Amino acid sequence: MAGSSGKSVVGRFGVHLAVLFFVALWTVPTLGILISSLRDKDQIVASGWWTALTSSTRTEAGRLGTAADQVEKDGRFQIAGNLFEEGESRKITAFGTRSQEPTRYKAGEVADLGDGETLQVNEDGSYVYASPKAFEGERGRRVYYSASSPPKFTTQNYRTVLFSEGIGRSFLNSLTVTIPATVIPILIAAFAAYALAWMRFPGRALLIAVVIGLLVVPLQMSLIPLLKLYNGVGTFFGVPSKTYLGIWLAHTGFGLPFAIYLLRSYIAGLPREIMESARIDGASDFEIFVKIVLPLSFPVLASFAIFQFLWVWNDLLVAMVFLGTEADQIVLTAKLNALLGSRGGDWEILTTSAFVTIIVPLIVFFSLQRYFVRGLLAGSVKGG
Repeated sequence: MAGSSGKSVVGRFGVHLAVLFFVALWTVPTLGILISSLRDKDQIVASGWWTALTSSTRTEAGRLGTAADQVEKDGRFQIAGNLFEEGESRKITAFGTRSQEPTRYKAGEVADLGDGETLQVNEDGSYVYASPKAFEGERGRRVYYSASSPPKFTTQNYRTVLFSEGIGRSFLNSLTVTIPATVIPILIAAFAAYALAWMRFPGRALLIAVVIGLLVVPLQMSLIPLLKLYNGVGTFFGVPSKTYLGIWLAHTGFGLPFAIYLLRSYIAGLPREIMESARIDGASDFEIFVKIVLPLSFPVLASFAIFQFLWVWNDLLVAMVFLGTEADQIVLTAKLNALLGSRGGDWEILTTSAFVTIIVPLIVFFSLQRYFVRGLLAGSVKGG
């Protein structure tokens, strides 16, 4: 008994460690995306998101004033100015005049550049460049400096994404695709699952075998034949083939096998006594389905709704094949794919867009997660 108890404790400890590992595996990248979406471009380039609460340091280059800015003072010619724009809160820690030694001198130190020339760059970015001879040339001297920036968070990235990049419209387009593509297969699959579980008719076993067989058919195999069918129907009736109705039907067809299989497993495990009592009382199959089966099957319906919603929301392939790329049709994943191609270096835009895409799935998952486990165990226990 003692040995069995020890194994049980070790097993529970191992389960807790595994759960903690997977939680961290999901939470850490999500937290990184959120923090990066609230930082400006300069800070993202300078340091990782885990340093967001500390000052970031980066080496930059700038130019001093030109000969037109010089003034004569005490027999020396001076060019004074500031390397920063007005309002910047950065601080210079070191500077230099060569790219090989960008931090040779400390901020505030007077650097001897030879031939009597000196340069002093202060923490606030102000500088004094002095020489015994008058400066010449139309371009100012290049100077390198290392500047530290305090932690800074902004919501400008979200304003840019939602109102300037077309993501807001794509967000609504994704909702237009996802909500019907989640509801339609649930409605169809619920009727089919009840029929396959409790109604007796010729060919029922064959239909069940076909549904199970369709679970292993790769999605990619049916894309082109189905698209040709859509194009043919559209040509025959003289209507566009790439419409919201087309992609709703496509997602419905791709999601039905799994939906029917999952719902049938659960509905078949409902107590037989309830069904027989309802039939004795004169209830039809439709009344039994609506008044008894549907209320008892809510956990598995919610579980499938999570699966279908997440799959359709994150889908790119089906949306690119069955829907257009115009502004009033392009979905969020396709829009982000376009941003990735045109804004490969704008990480603040990409991280903000990525976080916008996961907000809705998170809301759906946490709203229905209490039914998730019950739905996954559908049909595992008779009368469950």
